[in-house]
Parts: sequence; C-alpha cells; structure tokens
Amino acid sequence: MATLTQPPSGTTVFDVYGETCPSRALLGLVTSRWAVLLIGALEEHPLRFGALRRRLEGVSQKVLTEKLRDLEAEGLVSRTVVDRPLAVHYELTAIGHSVARPLAALREWAQTHCDDRAAGLEPPRSRSVRPRSS
Repeated sequence: MATLTQPPSGTTVFDVYGETCPSRALLGLVTSRWAVLLIGALEEHPLRFGALRRRLEGVSQKVLTEKLRDLEAEGLVSRTVVDRPLAVHYELTAIGHSVARPLAALREWAQTHCDDRAAGLEPPRSRSVRPRSS
C-alpha cells in the first residue's frame, strides 16, 4: 500500500494506514493519553508547566516534559520564555487548536460512556487459551 501519493493537483495525499506514512506517527502522537489531556488543558489559554502538572493529575514531571517537547517539535505547542519574572508558558499553535476540537469530542465521549463500560454491559473477553477436548 502506498504511503502517500502526488495527484495532478500537486497536493500530497497521505495514507494513515500505510506503515511508514508520517501521518500515522502524527496520529499516534496526538492520540496518546497525555497528549489528548495536554491539548485539552491548553485549549482555552496558555499555562505554565506547574499549572499543567497540577491539571493533569498523575503525570510525572519527566513524562510531561517529554510530551511537551514532542508536541512542540511537531508544531502543535509553542513555548514562550518570559524574562521578568522568569516564567515559561505553553500554548497551542494554530495547528494545535485545529486538533483540539476532535480530541475534545473524544474526551467527552470517554466521560459520557464510562458508566456504560463500568456497568459491565458486556464483560471483557478472556484471552486465555482453553484446552482442546479430545
């Protein structure tokens, strides 16, 4: 399967199902647990590192730093250093805001359907191998 194609219009068309397609890596980044929550936390206004860490309960400093660097490297988040008083602010870029709405829908879906899953409407299937009868 082709990763990307160049139609006559000159625009590149990516195929997220292609193993080596760069769009697959981008999809993986923005849908990772901490990225989904980080983008949501930054949706309304810029935040400092400490405020982000408090908002994303359970994230370690190391993971938060790594995820912010990844999102910044991909152009989804910008980092601004203010000299006096020394402060670092993180905010979504235009492309970061463009992915915020679909991710907000995903977060809302998870919150809405959490009870359905917890109610045990259908128990998870066991992956254990059953012995064959002879």
